[in-house]
Amino acid sequence: MELGMIGLGVMGRNLLLNMADHGFPVAGYDQDPAKVEALLREGKGLDLAGADDLQGLLAGLRAPRAVMLLVPAGAPVDAVLGELAPRLGPGDLIIDSGNSHFKDTDRRGAELAARGLLFMGMGISGGENGARRGPSMMPGGPPEAYQRVRPLLEAVAAQAGGSPCVAHVGPGSAGHYVKMVHNGIEYALMELIAESYDLMKRGLGMDNAGIRRSFQEWSEGGLGGYLMEITAAIFARRDTLAGQDLIDAVLGVARQNGTGIWTSQSAMELQVPAPTIDQAVAQRDLSALDRERERAGHALPRTTGLRRYDGDRSVFLVSLGQALHAGMVMAFAQGMALLGAASERYGYQLDLGTVARIWRGGCIIRAALLEDIAAAYARDPALANLLLDPDLARTVLSREESLRAVVCAGARTGTPIPGLMSALAYLDSYRSPWLPANLIQAQRDCFGAHTYERVDRPGHFHTEWEQE
Repeated sequence: MELGMIGLGVMGRNLLLNMADHGFPVAGYDQDPAKVEALLREGKGLDLAGADDLQGLLAGLRAPRAVMLLVPAGAPVDAVLGELAPRLGPGDLIIDSGNSHFKDTDRRGAELAARGLLFMGMGISGGENGARRGPSMMPGGPPEAYQRVRPLLEAVAAQAGGSPCVAHVGPGSAGHYVKMVHNGIEYALMELIAESYDLMKRGLGMDNAGIRRSFQEWSEGGLGGYLMEITAAIFARRDTLAGQDLIDAVLGVARQNGTGIWTSQSAMELQVPAPTIDQAVAQRDLSALDRERERAGHALPRTTGLRRYDGDRSVFLVSLGQALHAGMVMAFAQGMALLGAASERYGYQLDLGTVARIWRGGCIIRAALLEDIAAAYARDPALANLLLDPDLARTVLSREESLRAVVCAGARTGTPIPGLMSALAYLDSYRSPWLPANLIQAQRDCFGAHTYERVDRPGHFHTEWEQE
């Protein structure tokens, strides 16, 4: 067998079936025998095997062996590695394809390298269908490890523009870092889409059918992408239990698995502003305070109630689509700037054009916009921020007034749209040669003698502010 899979949940089982579909003999193991049985049942007729135990899985692999893990991040990964590593020998390869934290990946890589084992951290995006039909994959680690499994990964990956949506992104934990930021951008895009829905529902008073039509129209234009497509489909689904639109039966509490939080934490560590991603994380936290929000609604009543937009609805919808487009550019700009900073700090040597290329198909954030982003990095591989690319700058500037009008409408109607507001603030801050941080520096020096710099001469200065 070419590869053994440990963890036959939805992602692991479907990815293994994908490999077998492409003619690769593979094997799978899970602690739950029912999942092994499901693999064999769904893969009937394919060249794959199920193992009853870990040793049986390893015995069926050709040397040097390649084992992939798709188990929950954290302690479960360490537990599997603790059982697996002593059973492997020099030159064998382990691939962790879960959403592991990149710092854990670096630690595990060093520990396994001391045993003579190869270790790759590989991000996978695309969900259940992507794993089965073609995901986007972001492998990192030793280049020689990637070459070992490159034919297999390229065969099962999604295709976009005639090339597979997989590439070796860099050494060490680069793969898991890129996947983490992918998810951070995903958080931001989902928040911007949800805020657009809120503006249509509460701000304009639109019904679900009208909202679906707007998302459908946007998905067929420059805003086209997977998230927009599934959003339109969600508004068309009926609930078989209650006989209503399913969206109205879904509780407004958004869960998170930690990758968005990690993205914001890393951005703060590297001092890279990512306010739209940060707001997306914060809004999920706020959504979880559902009982507290209910109480706050009574304790903090609106003085005028939630207002309806009183302008031309059709004109506003055009502006909303343009604002959403601009906000999405800002979300990608923040995420890609973070990748650039991390590449420099951690020695990843990321090619951001390659990252954009492998995100064009298979992954959750695949969108028409990624073609423009890939083109931007083709023009300037060292681009510090996507907003500095002339074409993307024109895209944003041509939609700036729409974004500003939508933000104003959100404030006037009382509709919370912090993601769109943060996108506008990011744009205005990023392009401002002067910011009021001079006052912050003066305050820091006043209360803590932290010193400040001057505009007219070099050096650091301190003033005794309380003295006349």
